[in-house]
Amino acid sequence: MSLLLVRHGQASYGAADYDNLSERGWLQARRLGDWLARGGHRFRAVVVGGMRRHRQTAEAVREGFVAAGLAMPEWVDDAGFAEFDHQAVFSTWMKRNADDPIALRAASGQPKDVGAMLQAALLAWARDELPGLPESWGGFGARVHAAGERLQALAGGDEALVLTSGGVISRLAQIALDVPDHRAVELNLALRNSALSEFHPHAGRLRLGSWNALPHLHGERELWTYY
Repeated sequence: MSLLLVRHGQASYGAADYDNLSERGWLQARRLGDWLARGGHRFRAVVVGGMRRHRQTAEAVREGFVAAGLAMPEWVDDAGFAEFDHQAVFSTWMKRNADDPIALRAASGQPKDVGAMLQAALLAWARDELPGLPESWGGFGARVHAAGERLQALAGGDEALVLTSGGVISRLAQIALDVPDHRAVELNLALRNSALSEFHPHAGRLRLGSWNALPHLHGERELWTYY
């Protein structure tokens, strides 16, 4: 059994509606669909996390199968694969740490500065330092773990594809690798848009087969994005 989890294509970072693929995000996902179809991937099940950017990524991937004259299974929504409320996490951290140098530098919009803020906020969330959020770090992890178990049952020993977000994939990787929370945050921030990560069930749990791969964007460095 091979479970392929894909982080959605680039969303509309900095726009009023983040949950919407950018033009580059659509292109990344279409390239992924072409690669999967040409590479012989035939899925028993396709699952999306239920967010718009997940569904749009699935639509673009399906275009690649249609262009190759192949059918892709109708996807099913599973809210267990929905991303955590990142706006709540990051805005809460910013409000509580408005005078922190990391928060002040993040206003520059530069990737390095924004990345430092994202890391600080996620670590604070993991340490339960951000009360009042819609979902705790522990609750998110339990939700994702349950979704992974459902996916194994749905795949039924065959190949399955999941279109989801970086937070979800990194928490599944944390479980598979038995690493601490701060490593899960690092894994999350390392994930690129439309990247493939492969998991396999072994001895009753998921194990990581490959991580953060972009075979469909080989030689096209300008299409590599993180947010």
